[in-house]
Amino acid sequence: MSTCQAPRSGFSRSRKIREALGHPVIDADGHTIDLLPVLVDILRDVGGPKMVERFRAQPIYRMVVHHDMLASTLAERRYDGRVYDAWWAGTGRTLDRATAMLPGLLKARMDEIGIDFSILFPSETGVIHAVQDDELRQAGCRAHNLMSAELFGPHSQHMTPTALIPMRTPAEAIAELEFAVGELGLKAVNLGGSPPRRIRKLMDELPEAAPYATRPEVFGIDSEYDYDPVWAKCEELGVAPCFHGRQRRHSTSSYVFNHVGAFAQSNDAICKALLLGGVTRRFPKVNFGFLEGGAAWASSLFSDLISHWEKRGAGAIEKLDPAGIDVDEMLALIKSHGEPRQRERIAEVETYLRITPPRPEYLDEFAACEIRRKEDFHDLFVPRFFFGCEADAPLDSCAFNPKVNPFGAKLSAMLGSDIGHWDVPDIREVLEEAYEMVEHELMSLDDFRAFTFENAVRLHGGMNPAFFDGTSIEPQARAVLANAAQSAPQSEKVS
Repeated sequence: MSTCQAPRSGFSRSRKIREALGHPVIDADGHTIDLLPVLVDILRDVGGPKMVERFRAQPIYRMVVHHDMLASTLAERRYDGRVYDAWWAGTGRTLDRATAMLPGLLKARMDEIGIDFSILFPSETGVIHAVQDDELRQAGCRAHNLMSAELFGPHSQHMTPTALIPMRTPAEAIAELEFAVGELGLKAVNLGGSPPRRIRKLMDELPEAAPYATRPEVFGIDSEYDYDPVWAKCEELGVAPCFHGRQRRHSTSSYVFNHVGAFAQSNDAICKALLLGGVTRRFPKVNFGFLEGGAAWASSLFSDLISHWEKRGAGAIEKLDPAGIDVDEMLALIKSHGEPRQRERIAEVETYLRITPPRPEYLDEFAACEIRRKEDFHDLFVPRFFFGCEADAPLDSCAFNPKVNPFGAKLSAMLGSDIGHWDVPDIREVLEEAYEMVEHELMSLDDFRAFTFENAVRLHGGMNPAFFDGTSIEPQARAVLANAAQSAPQSEKVS
């Protein structure tokens, strides 16, 4: 964090930086908080008083509203295995907390903050994604989307909320996409996390334990459902599927342990599954957003996938087949070079070596994404995936480092303010802090333009060219999209 303290008036250093940039700044991952009472009010309209009672009885509701986590003891959490989740998770600054609550106040402070347009994701109301009760989860998402359209609609020139889309099944996702986007007109969507899947063997043999031993849903591979209809619906409606979940860690005593890397790990799992599952191959025009995890994990994933394919892809995997081992030559080498104990056990070693293991059911784990050459990874990964980054993570600059990324690629990292949360001590310093990557020569000014403006335009405007129509940045956004269309490969220009 810069040691330069911004003045308390509207003339912050972030504002001065914004004025000098010559281009707008988009907050690709802003936040709203403290809207649960309003959500409950609208949930009553959607599902009636009994639905509200069911919601208030949910453990996740009690954790947020009644701070049940802080009321528990370490001994209690160790006994029942409860994860020590977020506590004191919001900002302690009254004005900044109110800014994340009140759309009108956020609009009034945008010049001071140095942001022209904000795409807002939920904080407390986002807990509805995690509700296991199917009817309640769907009603809660419907209530959230009605609330978002009502509260943020009057301020659409400067901000847009994200619709909550439940993802337990493709059917519930499609139903809410059609309502939130098709009927309410919401333009951005937040797809629900990684819903836990129960393990069938436990359901059959230990049903009482089954809820406590689950595996995460990652949508692209190993799913109980075909999610292709969801991606097709997103393409039809012109919305970019965005993920804002986190992979649970299991410390009973440290929220910091549970939080560090949690968003990156969740994003990594889903991004990896979408690519290996061939989703970006089958839907080459759908952009996917991964929020709040930064971009360092994306650079690592991009590189790791290529190196794995080079050594385990269809053209290389046969070289690893144990059946290709010359057992007689191996035994001769043991006799000539083995240690005494190895030579003493040569008969047992021979028995082991002559066992022919079965061949795997699926030999080419890259078959679904149809990798024929390593350059295919660039085409399936780089144009389709976008990565939301907070301002205080210098490693986000890896996204723009052609010396680090294969093929000299620059990944589509985007600035996300995370306003309202504990990790933003002063809302006025977000842009200032991000700009330090330019001052420290980790990014060029062109990279910073992509980071704070162009990549967010391409993520959402690439799906819906009218996304920024009627906003304060309409002409600048249209220029970015026109330039992107002109420079796109011919195959992407066909509508």
